[in-house]
Amino acid sequence: MSRRDFLAKSGAAVAGTALAGTAAAQSAAPASDTIRWRMASSFPKSVEVLFGTADLIARRVGQLTGGRFQITAHAAGEIVPPLQVLDAVEKGTIECGHTAPYYFIGKDPAWAMGTCVPFGLNSRQYNAWWIHGGGEKLFNDFTRESGVVSLLAGNTGSQMAGWFKKEIKTVADLKGLKFRTGGMGGQVLTKLGVVTQQLPAGEIYSALEKGTIDAAEFTVPADDERLNLQKIAKFYYYPGWNEGGAALSLQVNAKAFDALPDAYKAALQTASAEANTWMQARYDALNPAALKRLVQGGAVLRALPPAVMDACFKANTELMAEASAKSPAFKKMYEHMVAFQRDQVAWFRVAEGGFDSFMTRAKI
Repeated sequence: MSRRDFLAKSGAAVAGTALAGTAAAQSAAPASDTIRWRMASSFPKSVEVLFGTADLIARRVGQLTGGRFQITAHAAGEIVPPLQVLDAVEKGTIECGHTAPYYFIGKDPAWAMGTCVPFGLNSRQYNAWWIHGGGEKLFNDFTRESGVVSLLAGNTGSQMAGWFKKEIKTVADLKGLKFRTGGMGGQVLTKLGVVTQQLPAGEIYSALEKGTIDAAEFTVPADDERLNLQKIAKFYYYPGWNEGGAALSLQVNAKAFDALPDAYKAALQTASAEANTWMQARYDALNPAALKRLVQGGAVLRALPPAVMDACFKANTELMAEASAKSPAFKKMYEHMVAFQRDQVAWFRVAEGGFDSFMTRAKI
């Protein structure tokens, strides 16, 4: 199936009703009522899936409104520094931004709930929580306080644990390690003696090369290969316990969103929903071949030792309690998510877990 066919069918499947409503409203809207927005991405064009998702949203909104709602997508740093997208949206400097909300936990740990928390939901479970489990309302009740509307607009799926210059055999090997990571996973590792920092994608390679950091995680093989991280650190660890399913969002200035005609709101929501499906499907299509190339090129694939996983889980339990004590908004969303997760994990163990285990043994 061609990409054009996929986009058309995906959009219809995700939000057919919204599309119909948008199309009906278009005919009533005068052509002179053209709205122009700018969207800043936190990602460079070199990571084509992440930036491509922002580009897809902008393009689809234009198509759905007959060109009367135009959004231009700008890569990281073109109009806003990559880790300042939320600030620009809050201030109204730009109308919207495509980013990972957990980049902004320095403002409030509750922002992490818009992306992921360590040992949290996988991508399908997150979609279920957001769309049908009450997550969307909970998170937007929080973001509206900052003048922001958040639309789910992508998920990387389960990520890798990162690239390391040396093997990690015990918890002691983590102590003193200088590590690039994002979100609350870095705070977990800090408890284990790791020196963490959050760097934008475009700065990771040079930091590894110069020795400013000893290890780094970004996302998944498709992106990591493009960033050439394997050229500096050869040990490639999994699983990404810190990001079992990392969601991306379109953060929209609330005043700008509320001022939109209903048809244009529907177009923005529909495009974001389509982008959410497109990103995960794109990564699932690209990652297998990317991982093969990385390993064939010399990357050494390793599973994190059970003792390291256990230590991270214990440290995360402490961190979640601390964040809950610090932020009422985080506490409310985290407790709600965990209650939802219990049933999800039980179900996935029976369904996907059982099927995947058999297929692994069958060696397809």
